[in-house]
Amino acid sequence: MEMHATRTLDADRATVWAALNDPEVLKACIPGCEELTGSPEEGFHAIVKQKVGPVKATFQGSVILSDVVPETSYRISGEGKGGVAGFAKGGAEVSLSDAEGGGTDLHYDVEAKVGGKIAQLGSRLIDSFAKKMADQFFERFQNHVEGKTEGNAT
Repeated sequence: MEMHATRTLDADRATVWAALNDPEVLKACIPGCEELTGSPEEGFHAIVKQKVGPVKATFQGSVILSDVVPETSYRISGEGKGGVAGFAKGGAEVSLSDAEGGGTDLHYDVEAKVGGKIAQLGSRLIDSFAKKMADQFFERFQNHVEGKTEGNAT
C-alpha cells in the first residue's frame, strides 16, 4: 500500500516539527495507541490495538526516525508484531515546507506491508484500512497542532 498526500496546517514549521517529535502528541494521534515510550533520538516503542476486518490484534513494535533534517524532514520506519494475527511494517517520508499564504505544508509519502493472518484478508481491505489509519492520524495531528478540541478529532 502506498499513499501520498499534503495537508496545510495553520501553524509555523517550528510548532509542527516539535509536535512531530513529541511522544505524547504522537500517542494521542495514533489510532488505537495504548503506549508510546522513547525519544526521537533513541526510537520509540509502541503498543497499538486495532481491528482489521474480523481480525483483532495488539501490535507491539518499534519506530525509528532517520534522515532527520530539523524543521524540514525525516523518514519514519516501524514494524509491529501482532502474534497470530501477523505483522505490519512500513514507513513514511515526512517533509515540511512554508505554505503559500502562511502556515506549513506537511507532505507525506507512506508505504506499508502486512503479513500473516491479516494479509489473508485481501489487498483491498488492507489498503482501505491503512488509508483510514493514516487519514485519522493526520487529521488528529492537524487538530492538535491547530489547537482544536479533542471532540473534533476523528
